[in-house]
Amino acid sequence: MLAAHFFPATVVMDSRLDPGAACCARRPVVVLAVLAVLAACATPSEPDKWHQWDIEFDEGRKPWQEIESMLPPYPRPEHLVPFDGGGASQHRFFIDARSLSVGEDRVFRYTLLVRTAGGATNVSFEGMRCETREQKYYALGRADGSWVRARNSQWRRLETQSINRHHDVLYSNILCLGKNPVKTTQEALQRLKYGPPTSE
Repeated sequence: MLAAHFFPATVVMDSRLDPGAACCARRPVVVLAVLAVLAACATPSEPDKWHQWDIEFDEGRKPWQEIESMLPPYPRPEHLVPFDGGGASQHRFFIDARSLSVGEDRVFRYTLLVRTAGGATNVSFEGMRCETREQKYYALGRADGSWVRARNSQWRRLETQSINRHHDVLYSNILCLGKNPVKTTQEALQRLKYGPPTSE
């Protein structure tokens, strides 16, 4: 006579039959979603980082090494976009496309490279505030590819000049529409490469 073998039954929980089980199963997913939202809120966006950096730059409380670490890389030739500096200047002007950004503080920031008629190269990281028609030097580039804090790092109002009008060109033709910055970095790059639309 063969002995009967009994195997324990495998119970499958059907959430449709047990609402409490379904709730518990969904709870970790809900918690993870909430944590993701909180993390996104706690981490500043890139434009917000620039705004906070600007405040810390003006306060001068952090070591320069920490401030410098947020600056864009030193410009490389393949990323330089030339533009007409206007006026009677014999210099050549370039913007590093990688450095161009606009923050939630409505400030355009960019690296400007100027090749002078005498052969010198000047590099500066700057800001442009369209609302008040102001420009600011943050840092100057060194030949070894590092940055040094600009001595005169205050906002200054742009005045129309007959020579070295490149900041006025950036303000009037590329980065600003009156007192408002152009909408996106991509639009600014298009204006930098091809000039403002003829309809303006």
